[in-house]
Amino acid sequence: MKSLFSKPAYAANPNAPENERLPLGKTFAFGLQHVLTMYEWLEVCALPEEGRLIEDTYAHNLAEEFLHGLISSGTTSAMVFGSHFASAVDILFAHASQLGIRMTAGLVTSDRNLPEPLLTTIDKSMVESQQLIDRWHGKGRLRYAVTPRFSLSAGEELLAAGGQLVRDNPGIMVTSHLNENHDEIAAVAEVHPNARDYLDTYDIAGLLGDHTILAHNVHPTDRELARMAETGAAAAHCPTSNSALASGFFPLQRHIDAGVQVALGSDVGAGNGFSMFKEGVQAYFMQQLHPDGGLPMTSAHLLYLATASGAQALDLEDEVGDLSVGKRFDAVYISPTARQPLDVGLNHAADDEDALAKIFALGTPSDINRVWIDGQLVKS
Repeated sequence: MKSLFSKPAYAANPNAPENERLPLGKTFAFGLQHVLTMYEWLEVCALPEEGRLIEDTYAHNLAEEFLHGLISSGTTSAMVFGSHFASAVDILFAHASQLGIRMTAGLVTSDRNLPEPLLTTIDKSMVESQQLIDRWHGKGRLRYAVTPRFSLSAGEELLAAGGQLVRDNPGIMVTSHLNENHDEIAAVAEVHPNARDYLDTYDIAGLLGDHTILAHNVHPTDRELARMAETGAAAAHCPTSNSALASGFFPLQRHIDAGVQVALGSDVGAGNGFSMFKEGVQAYFMQQLHPDGGLPMTSAHLLYLATASGAQALDLEDEVGDLSVGKRFDAVYISPTARQPLDVGLNHAADDEDALAKIFALGTPSDINRVWIDGQLVKS
């Protein structure tokens, strides 16, 4: 099947010369030189990098760097898009197990509209996914998520195969993308003519429920929001990514009015870092600028989106999300260097909420001195 992307041979080539590759760390810098659409970002930045994960050595190195980035930024629980290659997902789980992070991830599946090396078949995806579930789901702090990349690259049968995995393995999660931009929504409608809307492609396949987290949802219909609330599906709001790719303004007020759970995400590839401080303050900026009138947020709202709301979306609210009695000790200790911006700001904070606002506005991963997961010190 022909790819939607104009240079599939280059995009899929893991052996491309170094000067033709753009690792994820360079994505935002490249975007500063050229205004990228989502499709251009996929072709130029994301897909070439993902093709390299077929190499185990590279997958090991990237897993180490990625998980180090999460923990160093103070993230102790994460929903992670894995890889199109089962070997790379296995490697990611192995490194996460060693570090002890609370991670939910899975094999990313597509059977159309991507470079050939990133595509799979229904039978292959079922076998590889089940093997990963059997090996990793529920082991320590790890859980599995059925992960169709998005409905544009996954046909009805492949999505339905994911739904079968959910029925066969109670307790596993589901994640994918939803309503990121208008062109994507129109293209999904062509690929799935029997679906009422983008969300319905997942609903028909049996992928929608209270263990489902869908990234972005910048342009939802009222019907989609009502159905998400009815099924308990959550939205992961990724504000720096939405800004970098000009996807649009996230309708936070509409989600809340509809009763949809919203948590904060980084979308590391198209965003510009791991830090929830940065995502929180960008979410604030975007709501301030929302052309339809955004939701005014305080620093306490940002803290909730980055902690307790994420725990609820991940079905971990009984274990983590706050520091109340009886929960696991997942925590970060913020201790900025003397006379650096955050240190100066905290020294002049008027009260606790003002101090929290300054942490979001000025904080960086370097201001996080220690990180604990389940009482174990993982960054010092």
